[in-house]
Amino acid sequence: MDQTQSETKPVVPAYVKALSGSIGGIVEASCLQPMDVIKTRLQLDRTGTYKGILHCGSTTVRTEGVRALWKGLTPYATHLTLKYGLRMGSNAMIQSLFKDPTTGKISNGGRLASGFGAGVTEALVIVTPFEVVKIRLQQQKGVSQELLKYKGPVHCARLIVREEGLRGLWSGAIPTVMRNGTGQAIMFTSKNTFDGLFWSKHEGDGKVLQPWQSMISGFLAGIVAPVSTAPFDVVKTRLMAQTRGPNGELKYRGVFHAISSIYAEEGLRALWKGILPRLMLIPPGQAIVWGLADQVIGLYERKYMQHPQLLA
Repeated sequence: MDQTQSETKPVVPAYVKALSGSIGGIVEASCLQPMDVIKTRLQLDRTGTYKGILHCGSTTVRTEGVRALWKGLTPYATHLTLKYGLRMGSNAMIQSLFKDPTTGKISNGGRLASGFGAGVTEALVIVTPFEVVKIRLQQQKGVSQELLKYKGPVHCARLIVREEGLRGLWSGAIPTVMRNGTGQAIMFTSKNTFDGLFWSKHEGDGKVLQPWQSMISGFLAGIVAPVSTAPFDVVKTRLMAQTRGPNGELKYRGVFHAISSIYAEEGLRALWKGILPRLMLIPPGQAIVWGLADQVIGLYERKYMQHPQLLA
């Protein structure tokens, strides 16, 4: 292939990747919401109320009913749909800045930078406010609406803004940025690495992986990031869940104060609280998302990148 052909070779538009991510987000939210509720409750448990994943789940069902495992589903599903759309789309746009204009290839460094940029973007625009609302809803215990402080997602958001100001919806933004930026840098790079290593699939080659192949690559890519970013996730959850006391005081004053306080009061292992449900949540979620997203992207590549005249 000569240089002219390489330069005019069509690429998958950012909107196609954004759409593929949104579809995957809807399915993931519906399937994995119960594990997210359990993860949040374990991370907020300072007194050892829950003995583990199964105990937390069974206790929640016994005391609040099965529906409690889907608390916060509306903001969670909306959050994932928008998040994955923005993540996939922004990653594609940032990658275009790092691609070699002749070959269309991107280095691992460029892939890491693109993933980090996509993670930071989604953290600030979508993830933080949605997770604040979701976590406030999930931490509530009980079944009677009259006894719950937050009656639903919209009511929760309005009450947070009224009591804490607009900045309240961005509680925990810093650890969220640190978690998502690092996590997505690892996620996109490792997913691409596994695709090439296992299936000889390279971005833009027109090869459409079987769904099970994409799911394996996505699952494995979803393991490394949660382990490395777990302390940021615990701190993010604590900062988002806390409200001001009677005198306006906050238990945690920031990221590093939270880390040091948790370490001093609960030990080093507390910074990895909820890691098992995260590993039961994120890798399957990435498997679902990539299994669907790769089909959408692959079909576009097969139809248009092998027959570029259709784009005319």
